[in-house]
Amino acid sequence: MQTAQKVITAYRHKRIIVCLLVALATLGATLAIRFISQRSVNEDYIRTAASQRVAALNDILRPLSAQRATLLPLVGKPCPDIHLTLRKMAASLQTIRSVALVTSGIVYCSSIFGPRQADLHRLQPALPAPRPLLLFSNDSSLLKGSPVLIQWYPAAENGLDGVMLVVNIELLGTLILNEKSALISDVSLQVGDRYFSSRHGLLEKAHVPQGTVIYRQRSTEFPFTVNINGPGASAIALEELPGELPLALIFSLLMTGIAWLATAGRMSFSREISLGISAREFALWCQPLQDARSGRCCGVEILLRWNNPRRGTISPEVFIPIAEGNNLIIPLTRYVIAETARRLDAFPRDRHFHIAINVAARHFANGLLLRDLHNYWFSVDPVQQLVVELTERDVLQDGDQHMAEHLHFKGVQLAIDDFGTGNTSLSWLEKLRPDVLKIDRSFTSSVGIDSVNATLTDIIIALANRLHIVTVAEGVETLEQEKLPA
Repeated sequence: MQTAQKVITAYRHKRIIVCLLVALATLGATLAIRFISQRSVNEDYIRTAASQRVAALNDILRPLSAQRATLLPLVGKPCPDIHLTLRKMAASLQTIRSVALVTSGIVYCSSIFGPRQADLHRLQPALPAPRPLLLFSNDSSLLKGSPVLIQWYPAAENGLDGVMLVVNIELLGTLILNEKSALISDVSLQVGDRYFSSRHGLLEKAHVPQGTVIYRQRSTEFPFTVNINGPGASAIALEELPGELPLALIFSLLMTGIAWLATAGRMSFSREISLGISAREFALWCQPLQDARSGRCCGVEILLRWNNPRRGTISPEVFIPIAEGNNLIIPLTRYVIAETARRLDAFPRDRHFHIAINVAARHFANGLLLRDLHNYWFSVDPVQQLVVELTERDVLQDGDQHMAEHLHFKGVQLAIDDFGTGNTSLSWLEKLRPDVLKIDRSFTSSVGIDSVNATLTDIIIALANRLHIVTVAEGVETLEQEKLPA
């Protein structure tokens, strides 16, 4: 059977589970957000690095393209007449190794060698060509075997005449392709099907070590691509993730604290009681009061039963102590008063018919009970006799004596429930002047048994008779108990 403590413990366990889930979700979400954020930063870094290198190479090749209009008219002119011009042009373009003029597929003039006669196709198998061409090759004239970048501009439709610019790619590699970073292990320049990196030189195939990721960015002005190899933005972000744990733990603890505070009201049995009051889930049950002399029913005691649609039937032994411990006993009593007043037609219209309602001692404070009776009971002008049963779970205050006087003035009878088991003392019988004294079932059950409780029961009844207080025995189950003096 459920008890209040078990119910509270169950709800507390639910709160703990929810808070643990919030903690784990916050920890995971924080780490995920930091991972995604750092990965984005890494991707931006790689993208920016590639863009900067593309822009730098564009800046180098752009002046070469601009000199095209100056060089093409020189093709076919005698070499001695233009040799000095070629040398000055090569000197002005600092990355240029040499400038060569070609007619009918023969290199006839060079900025380095001056007049010469060399078969271009033997020097560079891909040349001459009928269209502008950018390609990687190896130097076969000056620094034989060294990698070079060649820019070819045809001067005739057949492609046999033209201008060949040889770029010192090793210098470019030192200036542009070098990189030392956790995100970048190698930078290579791709032209056509060939690759060049300052680390591996000229390659026929891209060098991509296992476990690395390649990022490519193509130039929109010239036919080349910058390739960046590295462990990848995600891999580096994952490596750096343990450094984010302190921040994630702080956020997790913060959100767990917020969740614990937020669920204090929502994930508690006291909230269930509040919802039950609002939804009118509590049912009124009547326990008949029988006159010991006449044997007739002279009234009822209003009891509460709760069939919770979320948790099933809940015993008063569970929800009453929780309501008392969470300041909900007054709203619950107010609900009983209002519902009883609303259903007065179900009771005999007899001023001698008693309707007893249990009221906690704290309800007496500051005139709360009197205001509630004015709002819900006296407003319907009832005929039946109202009996307020004062429970003894709370300690009575001195001001409660004045409240009892007001209740008597309004025609409300006062009963002390479960007398002898709670916080009232004999002095309060004189101060409150109750009309009814209810003997607890623990005393009633002792009748007929030679026990201390049986003696105390006789004393309580004798005391009540001396004070002209009506006694009501609870839990009468036998004929002997029914014959208790009243």
